Amino acid sequence: MPPFRFENRIADVWDDLGQPDLLWQLGAVAVAALLGWALSRAVRVRTSEGQPTALRLGAGGFNRIVFPLVVVVLLFAVRALLARWTHVNLLSLVIPLVASLAGIRFLVYLLRLGFPASGTLAAWERAITIVAWACVALYLTGLLPEIKVVLEGIEVSFGKQRFSVMAALESVFWIVLTLLVALWAGNAVEARLMRSQRMNSSIRGLLARVTKAVLLVVAVLIVLPVMGIDLTVLSVFGGALGVGLGFGLQKIASNYLSGFIILLDRSIRIGDWITADNHYGEVKHITTRYTVVRSQSGVEAIIPNDTLITTTVLNNTYADKQLRLAIKVSVSYSSDIPQVLFLLAEIAARHPRVLKDPPPHALVMALADSGIELEVGFWIDDPEKGRQNICSEIMVSILAEFSARGIQIPFPQREVRVLAAGGA
Repeated sequence: MPPFRFENRIADVWDDLGQPDLLWQLGAVAVAALLGWALSRAVRVRTSEGQPTALRLGAGGFNRIVFPLVVVVLLFAVRALLARWTHVNLLSLVIPLVASLAGIRFLVYLLRLGFPASGTLAAWERAITIVAWACVALYLTGLLPEIKVVLEGIEVSFGKQRFSVMAALESVFWIVLTLLVALWAGNAVEARLMRSQRMNSSIRGLLARVTKAVLLVVAVLIVLPVMGIDLTVLSVFGGALGVGLGFGLQKIASNYLSGFIILLDRSIRIGDWITADNHYGEVKHITTRYTVVRSQSGVEAIIPNDTLITTTVLNNTYADKQLRLAIKVSVSYSSDIPQVLFLLAEIAARHPRVLKDPPPHALVMALADSGIELEVGFWIDDPEKGRQNICSEIMVSILAEFSARGIQIPFPQREVRVLAAGGA
């Protein structure tokens, strides 16, 4: 028996043109495709956001391969049935092509999982699948070598360089493939690092970015020789890059270096409450170029890392999250000051967010012209829940207690005298 070759199958299918055998097989392929589509829709797994991630990912992979797999099973059954009475050359050619479609769809889906949900690969998943399957189909059918010979004969001039269309397509293919693998590996490492609880979040972010950068550099170093480019050209590029950094890109380079310094020394961490560049808020994200600080009003300030390195930053949660707040109030000179001080500390201690250790403490701050200025200070350990809201709630309690106890809060008063015309 001669060895199986797809080229022979194509020749056999070509010979079957115009024969009833081919019509039977075309009808079988059409019926299998329709039945496969209907059955795949019936067994399709539907998931929602509330279900476990593993279930949703598994359902996504199953939904992508169920249609071609059902078609392959049906075509196998039809080929076994028709082989008793007629030729099945077309079915023998279609079955591996449909099976390869299932494998490619599943592999592209696995590759997509290594990228963010909003990544480019997710949007181009179907296009990548079609292109990859077309290349595999051309290779299986033996048409790829013929097309390759034709493309190699078409040359394009670019300055003094001449290259074939096939060489350009191969270069683009290897560039895309190498970069996709590097990005996929980088995202896989980042996901693994982010799941680790033994390392600080800043260190995890730094290692993830360094890993991505190293993988991309390695990918470039691998793909350049494949494209026939001498690596010595990188020395010229490196010199030009150095000159560019020295002149126009020094600020950008400074921000990137500052970002690595911040991630390494952990002076600013995700979740810290800081005041920088006249912006107060929580650090939500640290990149190698900028830091995102979200204020309590919801406004997010994007602060260059160079600013955080070269200016003073007030980190309210550097050592711990405990923060002291103070409320100032004035009372009249006729008030019992020791009693008022005790009352202020007691009112602050009643609030559930106020820490018991250290306890609230009230002080006399100044003897003003219209009253005695007092201050009650207290500590909290949850600044992310807000500062103004707790101060407002304590001030409302102070007003209620003062009103109930007859303690007066003085306010400036001015005396206006109206003199009659010509009077003294």
